[in-house]
Amino acid sequence: MKVGSIDLAIVVAYVAAVTLFGLWAGRGARSLAEYSAAGRNLPWWVVMASIVATETSTVTFLSIPGFAFGRDLTWLQIALGFAVGRILVALWMLPQYFRGSFLTSYEVLARRFGGSTQQAASLLFVVTRTLADGIRLFLTSLVLHEMTGLPIPLAVTGVGLVMIVYTYVGGVKAVIWTEFVQFGIYIGGAILAFHLLLQRLPGGFAAMLSQADEAGKLRSFDFTLDPSEPYAFWAGLLGGIFVTFGSHGVDQLMVQRYFCARNLGDARKAVVVGGFVVLVQFAFFLLIGTALWAFYQANPLPAEAGAIAGNDRIFARFILDELPAGVVGLLLGAIFAAAMSSSLNACATAAVRDLHRPWAGDLMSPARELQLTRWLTFAFGAAQIAVGIGAQWLRSSVVASVLGIAAFTTGIVLGVFFLGMYARRVGQRAALLGLLAGLAAMTAIYFATALAWPWYALAGSGITFAAGWAASFAWPRESPAR
Repeated sequence: MKVGSIDLAIVVAYVAAVTLFGLWAGRGARSLAEYSAAGRNLPWWVVMASIVATETSTVTFLSIPGFAFGRDLTWLQIALGFAVGRILVALWMLPQYFRGSFLTSYEVLARRFGGSTQQAASLLFVVTRTLADGIRLFLTSLVLHEMTGLPIPLAVTGVGLVMIVYTYVGGVKAVIWTEFVQFGIYIGGAILAFHLLLQRLPGGFAAMLSQADEAGKLRSFDFTLDPSEPYAFWAGLLGGIFVTFGSHGVDQLMVQRYFCARNLGDARKAVVVGGFVVLVQFAFFLLIGTALWAFYQANPLPAEAGAIAGNDRIFARFILDELPAGVVGLLLGAIFAAAMSSSLNACATAAVRDLHRPWAGDLMSPARELQLTRWLTFAFGAAQIAVGIGAQWLRSSVVASVLGIAAFTTGIVLGVFFLGMYARRVGQRAALLGLLAGLAAMTAIYFATALAWPWYALAGSGITFAAGWAASFAWPRESPAR
């Protein structure tokens, strides 16, 4: 399935253009506030596109069509929970981030509880974000591997180095403006792919819907109460709301983008509008997967193709095998556009502000702080590359692996935030005990139960909150609430 020279040239030109654009957009950062918050002066629609592109990645572009190809449209239930959750995040959680000059979400915890709570939450973020985004990097490398035959380790390293370069030089401003461009490119590419796919289907769109309906492929709701089923209505709605509370309410990757908005109103607009965009986007990518199913019913894969691992490669296979030269390059560029979102600046900023600065105190100059953040950007990039190389031995669907890892710990941190917001008697010692109890409980749930991943954030936040509140009766808060 190697691509021709024209298509490869288009992809190389795209990657080079994106890298150069990122370097240009992020030029001139002179302080950590400019490097990690873009001077707090970006328009809401740029921030919105960045948020959507950040959570989309290649996981959505490839794995969501793969889900519909192998199953149905029940992923929409989770997307619905995501959209509702964003409205609640905008109303309840965003105001706390605009009550000071913060650069990380966990600095809010330091003001409420103390430095140890801040550091524990930030450490959970940088570890799990490195794991989750390393897996995303692996999925992108699958495309490069199919294109060129390049071994997976070299493909992962190549894509990772591109992200490191423009993030290292340009900071979060380069990341956000690059994601804004990437959002337009991958949406346009998906629309083009869907149009060309429908042209290849006997009977077109109407026939595809009829065939899919007869096969049960258009099922969108599943009201089973089985807690091990991740794609059921209540898991999607309630679980999706709490996953969004964790991912968009307290996770530094998203909260950092709110800091780049001009004010609270703009940040709220970016979050809420982005939720509806994501809902439509999920529906569209699921529809692409349904169309792929109809296409391969009429055009069965050759026997030598073998099983498609987790169906994650089916969309890339269609693009590479069925579309003409030139178009292939454009669509592969769209896939890379969905893959180039970078969490490296968020991880580096969290490591400096939350983990290093409380220890260094006033001994670190602003210039030294900025320099350390740049170097840590490189270090986290290398770590994600290592995870991406190791992810080739995963057996489950990549989208489930990524979201499972993220939901595992964001719920725990969310529980600590809830303690700070709604349990005024809880001090730092009780909050840390709640966090440890949540971590222990979620470890047991993850490895010893069949609970579906959309419930992780709800379970983690509930256990953490309950344990911290109970611990406060033995160790009450040392000082009055601020």
